[in-house]
Amino acid sequence: MNDIPHHDTALDVVTFGEAMLMLVADECGPLEQVQHFHKRTAGAETNVAIGLSRLGHRVGWGSRLGADSMGRYLLAEMTREGLDCSHVEVAAGERSGFQFKGRVDDGSDPPVEYHRAGSAASRMGLQHLDEAWLRGARQLHVTGVFAALSASTLALARRAIAVMREASKPISFDPNLRPTLWASQDVMRDTLNALAVQADLVLPGIEEGFILTGTRDPQGIARFYRGQGVRTVVVKLGAEGAYYDDADEGTGQVAAFPVARVVDTVGAGDGFAVGVISARLEGRSVADAARRGAWIGARAVQVTGDTEGLPTRAQLLEAGL
Repeated sequence: MNDIPHHDTALDVVTFGEAMLMLVADECGPLEQVQHFHKRTAGAETNVAIGLSRLGHRVGWGSRLGADSMGRYLLAEMTREGLDCSHVEVAAGERSGFQFKGRVDDGSDPPVEYHRAGSAASRMGLQHLDEAWLRGARQLHVTGVFAALSASTLALARRAIAVMREASKPISFDPNLRPTLWASQDVMRDTLNALAVQADLVLPGIEEGFILTGTRDPQGIARFYRGQGVRTVVVKLGAEGAYYDDADEGTGQVAAFPVARVVDTVGAGDGFAVGVISARLEGRSVADAARRGAWIGARAVQVTGDTEGLPTRAQLLEAGL
């Protein structure tokens, strides 16, 4: 496989979203009893941005952080990972979001406690959208998390999608459902589906697909979005791999990669998105993209943090993907 193709110095992907400081428990047990934690970054959009950057893609991240120690840590980490942070505002007098994440040893989902209400990122709005900067990128990546933070972040997400559609630039969308951030499941479903059908690539999980479309059948989930104009749908099936339906390549399914032991499932979907988006940016087939996504997703569930399993370009080359 050749190295990543470089088209020019423009950004490959832009994404908007909240980064949070994540305090990960060093031992199992209820969060209130844990005495030792270590610092990591968290955020659906930044997980994808970091993953794409590690594979050599140029990624712009738009956000706001509080002018606090957490914000300084997060900005330093995103800069270290190679993201274009020129459109990240550090807001005096505001605070960054954070979360506590438990540790489990049985493969179940770890407990996560969020402290993000009223964060600097949740106060983003249309005034924080540099449309010229966005149009200069090859692609926009959107998730349902950023849209759920507030009415103003939803407005920004809608406008960003409109800008890229007007510019005939591709848009990828990962539902990333966070029901507790929405007024109701119906509002979540209707709002996110309205965003999804404007995208070129939609990446639902099987349970997300059930909530959003009413069926757990991968073909049915894909047909729901394909029937409303989405060109490519890749449905994440966990241990069963992934199913895809594409306007040009038709339908198919790729197998999952073996996992010796599930450590933490959080971040697996973001890793899957990294694989699919990066492969499509490089001109690979949807089947190859789904296979790369499944491989990165399998890596992600075998580590405790959200980004530790995201590979470098060298590791990707070594795996032949």
